[in-house]
Amino acid sequence: MKHFIKGFLFGSVATLGAVAGAAMSFKKKVVEPIEDEEQRFEDNRKKAARKSRSAHQ
Repeated sequence: MKHFIKGFLFGSVATLGAVAGAAMSFKKKVVEPIEDEEQRFEDNRKKAARKSRSAHQ
């Protein structure tokens, strides 16, 4: 029974580690590039609004 408990705990920790690693990898590869692109669009929109206002003064 002692070996079963050690194996179960090790398996649980390894599974949790794998899930956490997969989540971090997904965030790094998918979510962050989308957020960066949205931020770039927002910055370009702000620049365009400033240019538009300065052109009409």
